[in-house]
Amino acid sequence: MRSILSLFAALLVASSATAAEAEKKAEVVPDVIYGRKDGMVLTMDVIKPAKPSGAAILFLQSGGWYSRWSDPQGWLRAGKPFLDRGTTLFIVRHGSAPKYTVPEAIEDVRRAVRFIRLKAKDYGVDPERLGVTGASAGGHLSLMLGTTGDDGDPKARDPVLRQPSRVAAVVAVCPPTDLRGWVKNPPAAIKAIAGLKPPLTFDPKKEPDCSPLLKATKKAAPTLLIHGDKDRLVPIEHSKNMLAALEKVKVPCKLVTIEGAGHSFTPEQNEKFARPALLAWFEKHLASKKDQ
Repeated sequence: MRSILSLFAALLVASSATAAEAEKKAEVVPDVIYGRKDGMVLTMDVIKPAKPSGAAILFLQSGGWYSRWSDPQGWLRAGKPFLDRGTTLFIVRHGSAPKYTVPEAIEDVRRAVRFIRLKAKDYGVDPERLGVTGASAGGHLSLMLGTTGDDGDPKARDPVLRQPSRVAAVVAVCPPTDLRGWVKNPPAAIKAIAGLKPPLTFDPKKEPDCSPLLKATKKAAPTLLIHGDKDRLVPIEHSKNMLAALEKVKVPCKLVTIEGAGHSFTPEQNEKFARPALLAWFEKHLASKKDQ
């Protein structure tokens, strides 16, 4: 349950540029409120490139469905490979365990997509060129967005809820894809982590609706899965099964297997395999129509 910033910092940083150097070219807009619940606010940080291309990526801050704050200035360096390409970054935090459960986290990240679509013009992004990524629980939430996007509720009083929740591309790293049985009888590796009990304390009848494996349709977003073949916490079968489900409905998809990797990757594994695959996937599927 490493912080998602440290994971993606390791995954993405490919330059020796300092944060101070990156800061000259990008702007950080911290703590943007995209929703409210229980007297609290849901926030995201926006990292704006010097020359926006219109593409944007949501990084879902989630490990074990805990969504912790980290200094957004760190994304000036961690996100540099994207910022250099003109991609706007949205660092999204959802209602966190132990207070909130998996179904509530799913609803929060859906709202984040709707909010960004509503405010797309303000941030200089194309609402049809939104990608999403995350690792572990963040990968699960990314897949939920990719498989269950809708067109919004035109009758909703809240203008955010009138917006679609669809995304254009997904990269999910080491994601759990089938949560059936996880509430009452989770796998031993999950059960062994006490901190994972609170987010899994919800009505077991909701497990299928929280399992992206069961939600794959032809409307799903193009999806890249990255997984270590020695992952004992979330075995690679989760990604293999997800790949098969997406292939069955003819959605563009790919699995990059990191040989010898567990639930996180070494710098060498990131450099040779994970990072190039992630960057290439988003570059292809978030390209403007004229560049396709």
